[in-house]
Amino acid sequence: MATLRFTDCSNLTSTFFRPSLPSLSAAKSRHSQNPQNRNTSTSSCTFVPRASLQPQMDDQFSLSRRRFIADTAAVSLSIPQLVGFEQAARSEEALSEWERVYLPIDPGVVLLDIAFVPDDPNHGFLLGTRQTIMETKDGGNTWAPRSIPSAEDEDFNYRFNSISFKGKEGWIVGKPAILLYTSDAGESWERIPLSAQLPGDMVYIKATGEKSAEMVTDEGAIYVTSNRGYNWKAAVQETVSATLNRTVSSGISGASYYTGTFNTVNRSPDGRYVAVSSRGNFYLTWEPGQPFWQPHNRAVARRIQNMGWRADGGLWLLVRGGGLYLSKGTGLTEEFEEVPVQSRGFGILDVGYRSQEEAWAAGGSGILLRTTNGGKSWIRDKAADNIAANLYSVKFLDDKKGFVLGNDGVLLRYLG
Repeated sequence: MATLRFTDCSNLTSTFFRPSLPSLSAAKSRHSQNPQNRNTSTSSCTFVPRASLQPQMDDQFSLSRRRFIADTAAVSLSIPQLVGFEQAARSEEALSEWERVYLPIDPGVVLLDIAFVPDDPNHGFLLGTRQTIMETKDGGNTWAPRSIPSAEDEDFNYRFNSISFKGKEGWIVGKPAILLYTSDAGESWERIPLSAQLPGDMVYIKATGEKSAEMVTDEGAIYVTSNRGYNWKAAVQETVSATLNRTVSSGISGASYYTGTFNTVNRSPDGRYVAVSSRGNFYLTWEPGQPFWQPHNRAVARRIQNMGWRADGGLWLLVRGGGLYLSKGTGLTEEFEEVPVQSRGFGILDVGYRSQEEAWAAGGSGILLRTTNGGKSWIRDKAADNIAANLYSVKFLDDKKGFVLGNDGVLLRYLG
């Protein structure tokens, strides 16, 4: 029971009143039966005086009948207010749309990608560093380590970067160079040999059709296959380094500091790519049919952290330090406008769209933000405030199934 403090009693000292509805009713009854007691505070309700008060001074601190009624009313009003506050606090906690899923993996593992089998939405795989491959058969509620003998090499500690399914066919790529393929929804996996001359490390793969996939390396090489990965055809004529060597005089700021690798790369549903240079100096885009990557100057002062595609076809852009920008209109453009976000100074690392209007952004120190108007405004969700981890990736498989991936094996599941 809460304790309310009154500072009246002739303005001499303070007493503490412990409210109790039955005792108040009993006190009122006693007052009605014995009018002589109406002006005696110690008989009308229970007061706990300070230790310094002497019993013989009680009569000097009596309350009039009018003040007694007013104080009684104040107590009766405060009780539902306190109850309402507690209910509101509980409701705020219950409003969270995410829950943490605890995984049986070693601390320090960074989760990198997740995918589910289209023909079996409850069957999925989760990838990460330190040769981490997890499997679920209940929609992501529980996960178990998955052993793939062909991916267990004593000489390497694989970092599995990307996974994708189309029907029952699935692909996994990792670093050092490794490519895994399944034709039976992940029941068995085989290792596909790769050329030692492959430029860069494989960072992304997309299943595009029967026995077909599209693969990207961190040096900008894009390859496609249509025969289960036994042969690959280049979709661009040169790496990004070669492209910049030809265009460095064209005004691309920071190109002379390019180290030859991407920091991030994201693909739109229609096959367009946007990638951020390793230093965040500029970004690059590619569309199917183009022979080269197209470099672009960054439109903001701070270095770029990540970029991706909105559900309406436009771009979102994150800068180091927690800034979020949206491109003006849809399609490729170099014009961006900043959107205010409550990042608390922590960097925002990724954005995932659940629908054209709703999206979630995640970042350092458990930052989780939500928009319901296409990104025009964002509010902070406190679901992950107490999680001591960085949230690196937001993945929505459909409007009902979504996950947030972080370091130290942190996985959040969308509840809706």
